Amino acid sequence: MKKSIKRILTGATILLAGLVIAGCGNKADASSKTTTVKIGVMSSDEPIWKPIVKKLKKQDINLKLVEFSDYNTPNKALTDHQIDLNSFQHYNFLDSWNDAHKTSIVSVGETYIAPLNLYSSKIKSLKDIKSGDEIAIPNDATNEGRALNVLEEAGLITLKKGVKLPTVKDISKNPKKLKITELEAAQTARSLTNVTAAVVTNDIAADADLTVKDAIFRETVNARSKQWINVIAANKKDKNNKAYKKVVKAYRTAATAKIIAKVYKGTAEPIWTLEK
Repeated sequence: MKKSIKRILTGATILLAGLVIAGCGNKADASSKTTTVKIGVMSSDEPIWKPIVKKLKKQDINLKLVEFSDYNTPNKALTDHQIDLNSFQHYNFLDSWNDAHKTSIVSVGETYIAPLNLYSSKIKSLKDIKSGDEIAIPNDATNEGRALNVLEEAGLITLKKGVKLPTVKDISKNPKKLKITELEAAQTARSLTNVTAAVVTNDIAADADLTVKDAIFRETVNARSKQWINVIAANKKDKNNKAYKKVVKAYRTAATAKIIAKVYKGTAEPIWTLEK
């Protein structure tokens, strides 16, 4: 699968964070040459970032991790200058956020791509899904649309043509009369005890100890997958910040690739390993 992803991509994820975030970073400490950079990350990504924090200390960068547990807060914190960077979203989410909030957040570096998986604790394969069964999907706009496309790809529903981010209202055919239930992303994995199956994002799947092998269907990576690449993001005016470029470089290493594989149990592919 790696080779096919490589060919395609070459050239071409809840509750409010329980944090009170102090003022913006990216400031040289008064007593040294150290630059402080605050980056917002999802709690599931903390194990990936901790070794990077240690590495950057040797480069006079004090990288402070600010943890979030929902998908709506990190971008607001970024534009409010409570943090300097964030790392939790893919291009599609970023573009949709900018459009909806009239912001200018940009990517300063790509991290990984994580196909969405359909999981079940009640059935073993797609063919076991029966008429009237309940399927849970994330309810945030981007992941809902993506999850519905996954269900269409799996042959369970048909969506209206030409809709960039479909909702359940855009289902044109539902031959098995499936009940599609929209939940907060963090609730999708927990719902597996109640629903027949659920589309779960990779970070929530990792927290729930779900692996690729547990999936009954996996999203195909194809020519449209560029939009699902996750990024490290900054405000547009900071796109060329030298300290931020060092953060990106420190992330994109063989050591980080190994940690990503361990943390996400094979559900995410480091993008730089697919670019060679």
